[in-house]
Amino acid sequence: MARYQAPRGTQDVLPDDQPYWQWVLGTARDVAAKYGFWPIEVPVFEETEVFVRGVGTGTDIVEKEMYTFEDRGGRSLTLRPEFTAGIVRAYIEHGMRVRPQPVKLYAIGPVFRYEAPQAGRYRQHTQFSCESIGEADPLADFEIMSVAWDLYTALGFRELQFQLNSIGCPRCRPPYIRDVLVPYLHSRRDELSKLDLERLQKNPLRVLDTKEPESQPVVNEAPSIVEHLCSECSEHFAQLRFYLDMLERPYELNPRLVRGLDYYTRTVFEVTAQGLGAQNAVGGGGRYDGLVEVLGGAPTPGVGFAAGIERIVLALKAQGIAPPSMPAPRVFFVHRGRLAKDAAVALADQVRRRGVGALVAFGERSIKAQMRQASKSGAEYVVIIGDEELARGEVQVKHLETGHQEAVVQANLVAWLHERLVAHPSP
Repeated sequence: MARYQAPRGTQDVLPDDQPYWQWVLGTARDVAAKYGFWPIEVPVFEETEVFVRGVGTGTDIVEKEMYTFEDRGGRSLTLRPEFTAGIVRAYIEHGMRVRPQPVKLYAIGPVFRYEAPQAGRYRQHTQFSCESIGEADPLADFEIMSVAWDLYTALGFRELQFQLNSIGCPRCRPPYIRDVLVPYLHSRRDELSKLDLERLQKNPLRVLDTKEPESQPVVNEAPSIVEHLCSECSEHFAQLRFYLDMLERPYELNPRLVRGLDYYTRTVFEVTAQGLGAQNAVGGGGRYDGLVEVLGGAPTPGVGFAAGIERIVLALKAQGIAPPSMPAPRVFFVHRGRLAKDAAVALADQVRRRGVGALVAFGERSIKAQMRQASKSGAEYVVIIGDEELARGEVQVKHLETGHQEAVVQANLVAWLHERLVAHPSP
């Protein structure tokens, strides 16, 4: 057993899993670009108050899961538990409100939450986050949901569906919580778990999202907030559903969906995929119209979406979806003799300069051993160089799949390979 291991709740992404990762990350960037989103990089840590104010003091993230530390200057800093608050801080700090709105940004990188590790969920995980800041139109909500939809369909997920809800705005949500939800929950408090009784005191809306088995009958019968929306929120929600219906994006209204962050307003959603068991959500998001103001900016609407890359990779495997193969060097140089090895090194360099990946066998192993290595490398062609071939000014080139082998003039080898692998590759 190794003396040192990755910390609990983290993982090493090994070469065997890299085809999944590179495919998912590349697809995410491509989809975001098609919708006009630009990449942004924000620090891995922020002032703690950015997350306390942005995410919310009554959330599990702030109360239990943040990695917070004091630096040598006595400042309280926190490793980011999510991207949105940091991106909104950057939007405010750099005066992005003067740009054409909405400002559409995406980020990819690690986030940190101290929570119980489980399948697809780690204390350090990689997140893809898209944010559209500066537009209240429900079309912006639909666009963010479409980014998520296109990402998962491009990756080949089957039986996708949105879970959808509206949790209102500062005008209609407080009366619902105060006059409807809290009295109902108090009337059935004896049926709630201890954890949900604590939530009832701190953040009653979070009770609706409980995973506690004993609380399920209570929340299943709770009055829906959708029935208590103000006229503006009702109209916004209806228009969003119109777009979803128009483009035939399947969704299910889920009155229990509230998401775990205090900054959400109006639209909240998750994307689910069948065949993944009870934990079938592969991403989610919603609208956060008050977050910019909470963090010190002018009142500015926003909507976003995030997905964990680990969770996506796990879901791809569960659905039996294989990633495309990663590019590998397509030419392998086998050599016999010192001069032949030197020639192989020089020719491989020329081949790479023409845009073709190439490998040269290390050491002085036999031709047979080198050929075995070439077969395992994924290369298409093996170039065989020996002292006799050098004396004749040629090399032997073998196509590994067909077994066809022919002599090629050494001076023409680079052009010969380029023609077959780059200029006119075989299908």
